[in-house]
Amino acid sequence: MLEKNDWRLTCQENFLKNAKLIFRTYKTNSSHWDHDHCAFCWDKFSEVEGDLHEGYSTADNKHWICKDCFNDFKEMFNFEVISED
Repeated sequence: MLEKNDWRLTCQENFLKNAKLIFRTYKTNSSHWDHDHCAFCWDKFSEVEGDLHEGYSTADNKHWICKDCFNDFKEMFNFEVISED
């Protein structure tokens, strides 16, 4: 059971409440931007071995969510998966 004071909750409802998400493989956007972090737990997404390689992102790739945090918060945030890569 999730607590409203879970350490991972830091006002994400401002940009992820009712988010439409895509499950996809992480791909580096540019030579200047080679990784992202889970919007909740800050686990790292990249193409580097040992980092997360797939998860849920907003359509614009601006926000990423790891599988664990997606499962933990999907009901609280009313996430909708609209596509899979």
